Amino acid sequence: MSKYKIAWMPGDGVGIEVMDATKLVLDAMKFDASYHPADIGWEYWVNEGNPLPDRTIEVLKNTDCGLFGAITSKPREEAQAELIPELKDKGLVYFSPIVKLRQMFNLHTNLRPCKAYPGNPLNYREDIDLVVFRENTEGSYGGVEWYPLPEKVYDALCDNPKMIKWKDKGLENVALSTRIMSEQGCESICRQSFEYAKKHGRKSVTLVEKPNVLRETGGLMTRVFRNVAKDYSGIEAWEANIDAICMWLIKNPQDYDVLVAENMFGDIVSDLCAGLVGGLGFASAANIGDNYAVFEPTHGSAPKYHGKNVVNPMAMLLTAKLMLDWLGEAEDAARLEKGISTVIAEGKVGTYDVKGRGKGESTMEVAEEVARKVTSAEACAT
Repeated sequence: MSKYKIAWMPGDGVGIEVMDATKLVLDAMKFDASYHPADIGWEYWVNEGNPLPDRTIEVLKNTDCGLFGAITSKPREEAQAELIPELKDKGLVYFSPIVKLRQMFNLHTNLRPCKAYPGNPLNYREDIDLVVFRENTEGSYGGVEWYPLPEKVYDALCDNPKMIKWKDKGLENVALSTRIMSEQGCESICRQSFEYAKKHGRKSVTLVEKPNVLRETGGLMTRVFRNVAKDYSGIEAWEANIDAICMWLIKNPQDYDVLVAENMFGDIVSDLCAGLVGGLGFASAANIGDNYAVFEPTHGSAPKYHGKNVVNPMAMLLTAKLMLDWLGEAEDAARLEKGISTVIAEGKVGTYDVKGRGKGESTMEVAEEVARKVTSAEACAT
């Protein structure tokens, strides 16, 4: 019997290719795991009206963690149009399966490392080593939305004089998205960011918010951050507005260390950080809960590249490294990261995003090169 059971969720588009590449490397490392296929993504929405079938939930409940590739998501009207005829006019509404997984399994923490590996020609600077902590279940991505705005929702909010103008526009013309945050959710993500900084010898934690405009939700997050910071006297606690940090990260990215934010702001700033270290082809993420975790690259399904075997697998391989860390397999995680960093540093093998359009090796060729590195005598001795 294998030591670990992994839910295997390639999803859509290039997610399938980068997962195949990752499996090749994990097998080369002789990682002791069994892989359990789990259906997720656009195909299941189109043909079943559910991008996250119940059978997939059962797979996750019976595994140690999940490894996920990518999904395709489209706006409501486009999603409805692509349903098979038998499912149209059934009142089905598309939802993001990865967002639902985060909420269903309370994967409250999204960890996104953004590290500049030496030799990567796409690095903004080579001294960048950022980690983003993104609250994963609340905030602007909580999924509490309406269109058109129901009368009863308007009535519940109409004590606020700012709501009056929306009535005048006609509620049938109004869409409403919420940003709901709890003290518990804010405390959890802030504390985990400081704990990470403490464990890994990081010097600072920066809160990314906008409390001068989002006074209630942003104010709550800021108050909680300041209170948590009092327990970590050896770590500097900084604060920055979301718009300002986007400028400062471009100007002086080396000044920052750990960043913490609510759901949407964390999504925004982590993509910016990824751009500083080579782009989404090098950006990994972990969705971590108290008892379960799902690991994913932050890139999308890139349908135009599907089947061409050209996309960069490094983000997915770095995602597997996060999985190994979470499972407690520190030696394997270090060996995998060393193999990845060696391939990057040598610069001999890389996909088109690294070497230029019309150049570069295939997804699988890059994976094969990493596999050679992780099985070398030097790597095995790490």
